[in-house]
Amino acid sequence: MKQKEKVSEILNLLDREYTTEYKCYLNHETPWQLLFATILSAQCTDRRVNIVTKDLFRKYKTLQDFAEAELSEMEEAVRSTGFYKHKARNLIACAKKLIGDFGGELPKSLEELTSLAGVGRKTANVIRGNIYHEPSIVVDTHVMRISRKLGFTQEKDPEKIEQDLMRILPKEHWILYNIQIITHGRTICTARNPNCEKCFLKHLCNETLTPNPTS
Repeated sequence: MKQKEKVSEILNLLDREYTTEYKCYLNHETPWQLLFATILSAQCTDRRVNIVTKDLFRKYKTLQDFAEAELSEMEEAVRSTGFYKHKARNLIACAKKLIGDFGGELPKSLEELTSLAGVGRKTANVIRGNIYHEPSIVVDTHVMRISRKLGFTQEKDPEKIEQDLMRILPKEHWILYNIQIITHGRTICTARNPNCEKCFLKHLCNETLTPNPTS
């Protein structure tokens, strides 16, 4: 099967299984809340982040509240997300820069977004895709792992994987691919125990596991 045909079949199967609905797993009411939740999601589950931000966004209701927050209090508020000292500093610094340099609005360009404290390409692309609906590839652990299994890339560096996926996936499917693969990675193709027998992509996967024969 040629790569173009394989890509098309995989995308059609993903659409059929997971629909073409745009979803965001991080709870938020404003663009900057999504940004802060995404910063907190580094090395942390979305479930834990949503628990933390439920109280966090009640205590700090505005960007100004974050900018004026006491570092020690912010550290305590985000402690359970891990790497809390770095994340707390980044949230405060990010709020100050958003107010001082961008008038309290989230910038749209990759360059401006990545100028914010704690924001790398992955976080910037989450914002570009979910807030501005700009076609973007978010390379998280699920996208990295499953894209390699599907033969879409052989790279291990997230930015190189992003470039590979941008070359082979149709632009209009970039955001959906992110959502669908993350869902697939959480439900079927899990990192520790992939359920290959139930996977609808197993015939297109380079690493399908063969079940042990029963005695």
